[in-house]
Amino acid sequence: MMKNIVYIGFMLFAFLFSCTKEVKIDIPGHKEKLVIDGQIETGLPPIVLLSLSRNIYAPTDVNAFLNSFVQGAVVTVSDGNTTVQLDEFCSDNLSPAELDQLASILGIEPALLSTVSICGYTTTNPAVFGAVGKSYTLTVNYQGETYTSTTEIVAPTPLNSIWWKADAPLTHHGFVWANLSDPVNQYDAYQWESRIISIDTLTGAPKDAFFKKTRGPVFDDEFFDGLTFDFFYDNPSGYGESVPDSIRGRYVYGDTVVIKFSKMDAKVYEYLEKKYTQLATGGNPFATPTNIPTNIEGGALGLWAGFSPVYDTVICVP
Repeated sequence: MMKNIVYIGFMLFAFLFSCTKEVKIDIPGHKEKLVIDGQIETGLPPIVLLSLSRNIYAPTDVNAFLNSFVQGAVVTVSDGNTTVQLDEFCSDNLSPAELDQLASILGIEPALLSTVSICGYTTTNPAVFGAVGKSYTLTVNYQGETYTSTTEIVAPTPLNSIWWKADAPLTHHGFVWANLSDPVNQYDAYQWESRIISIDTLTGAPKDAFFKKTRGPVFDDEFFDGLTFDFFYDNPSGYGESVPDSIRGRYVYGDTVVIKFSKMDAKVYEYLEKKYTQLATGGNPFATPTNIPTNIEGGALGLWAGFSPVYDTVICVP
């Protein structure tokens, strides 16, 4: 009996290991691509950042980030009637208003941006400042290659009203709510950003240095076309390590908050929706892999985006 057990065990061991096969996966090498990150808003000049994609296995640090930005390209923007070549700029010599715009794109504090040199392209020519109802074509010529993209600044849809409401049973912390009437029988996509302009008693400056995007800041009207409804958003500045779990993501009683509510075209929404989905699930091994699309033609990565924002201010009191 013992011999039979040993024999069966040996055969099972041999069977398992005889069925293994070494699998070699040929991972293609990294091919550097141009990355375009450009936007144009109503009443503002276009701003375009160019960088080079990086190998996922390459070291990541501040110097690598700064060195990835590209200079020496020829960048133009056209509204169909006027074409303007953009000028190169660097963040260490921008005006405060220009720093705020760049900070919002990169998500980096303006004070930090002013101490480093991140270079891009913009213009002071008002002929191609953003205007509702116009389409803008971006053309980038870099190292003998040409990349193009077109985006539209669609008509904005203002919020009907906004208000703050305590998140019961809390009394001094809550969310900002809004009421929206979505236009009927047309595609609409939105982006929500906020900036707390109340003065911080410790620094003497506004609590938020620039507009910040909350978690999942974009949505479209696939499921609510033509409807009027209420919705709410959290505070993107309310997730610090020192913030207790019970009040994370809430706006504080008494704060003054400016809401920036923007519209965009379908291709811009598709890119941003996939981007924020990937950011939200990047650490989840069970999440479905997300390929981020691009509206750039010619082989580059990234996005050229038009926005039509409207602004509202709410004081966080019942």
